[in-house]
Amino acid sequence: MNIQDKVAVVTGAASGIGKQIATVYFQNGAKVVIADLNLEQAQAAARELDPSGQRAIAVAMDVTNEEQVEAGIAAAADKLGGIDILVSNAGIQIVAPIESFEFANWKKMLAIHLDGAFLTTRACLKRMYAQKRGGSVIYMGSVHSKEASVLKAPYVTAKHGLIGLAKTVAKEGAAHGVRANVICPGFVRTPLVEKQIPEQAKELGITEAEVIKNVMLKETVDGEFTTVDDVAQTALFLAAFPSNALTGQSIVVSHGWFMQ
Repeated sequence: MNIQDKVAVVTGAASGIGKQIATVYFQNGAKVVIADLNLEQAQAAARELDPSGQRAIAVAMDVTNEEQVEAGIAAAADKLGGIDILVSNAGIQIVAPIESFEFANWKKMLAIHLDGAFLTTRACLKRMYAQKRGGSVIYMGSVHSKEASVLKAPYVTAKHGLIGLAKTVAKEGAAHGVRANVICPGFVRTPLVEKQIPEQAKELGITEAEVIKNVMLKETVDGEFTTVDDVAQTALFLAAFPSNALTGQSIVVSHGWFMQ
């Protein structure tokens, strides 16, 4: 699990899963770039890890904005000495049935999850290739990269798409020692998921407790949420893996919700 002195960019890292991945990477010796739409939260998270600002920095980044992505990755690479790991984690959730799903929200969801993954990947690959020291690209998928749920058409579509992108990056990046993989968590009790519980209860006409038990955790083996650390430890494993033997893959971390 050696990522000592590697430079890792984690998007959406001011809170939730992204913040825990950044923390675990930092604890294992990496230099960490906390990229987030909310710069103040990102700066607070970076100071929490490293008050000196030498090994953890914050970058303001709207992952759907090409100029911001290019500028943010360039600034991070200049400050910390390149880019070795990208974790494309930024994401949101909007739930509604397809027949009433607003097109603007559909486009917003796909832009953040897919355009954001593409733009950050492209910016980081340029540097990984030029550095000639390999690299690891990790996409934050979901069990919804494998299965579907009601009310989540754009989310399911985007998360499926990330697997295709990872496979392509794995093929193209192999000659440069760059690997690409997808982490597919089950439900993790982050603010993103907390927000969904009352929304789904309203749409489905059931209680919030029923949403948790009979919708979110119904197919798990133990009725437990996946934790942010479950996901972060998987991200550490993928980032530190030493060869192209593990590339183009999707790893499900879901308490058995989906079994391949």
